Amino acid sequence: MTVVVAEGTEPIRFLVWYRHAAGVRNIPTMGIGIGMVGFVVVIGLIALIGLFAMGVYNGLVKLRNVYKNSFSQIDVQLKRRHDLIPNLVETAKAYMAHESGTLEAVIAARNGAESARQAAAANPGDPAALQKLGKAEAGLGGVLGRLFAVAEAYPDLKANQNLLAVQ
Repeated sequence: MTVVVAEGTEPIRFLVWYRHAAGVRNIPTMGIGIGMVGFVVVIGLIALIGLFAMGVYNGLVKLRNVYKNSFSQIDVQLKRRHDLIPNLVETAKAYMAHESGTLEAVIAARNGAESARQAAAANPGDPAALQKLGKAEAGLGGVLGRLFAVAEAYPDLKANQNLLAVQ
């Protein structure tokens, strides 16, 4: 019984076994033995694992950059909001001279929120700084809510552009 393999093809493991079992000695192997094939397969697996590790690392770097970019965009919006508050207070002072307690509370809350924003921007991964920023922003939102409630009593103030920009 003889096994015929096309010229120039590499025999698979079964044919090599069958060749020995059948006593056929002239199947061409193109000089590549089973040990060499195993070596090439191991090198290929190592290369695939290396490519996978590079892909995971690049993905993690990309996610870190997305995280930092997202926080940076939030930081820009908070800074813009904090920069508008002094204009709002100056506008409101002209209309509400007797509401100085509310205006002073807005100024104090703005300063607290700005310092918390700067601390969080210095280290965006610090949970304590982000928690402090969240509390300061919540306090600022509450004080601004009181200011807007007081501003409802002043129709000229409600129509002012500086007040509308912050709302």
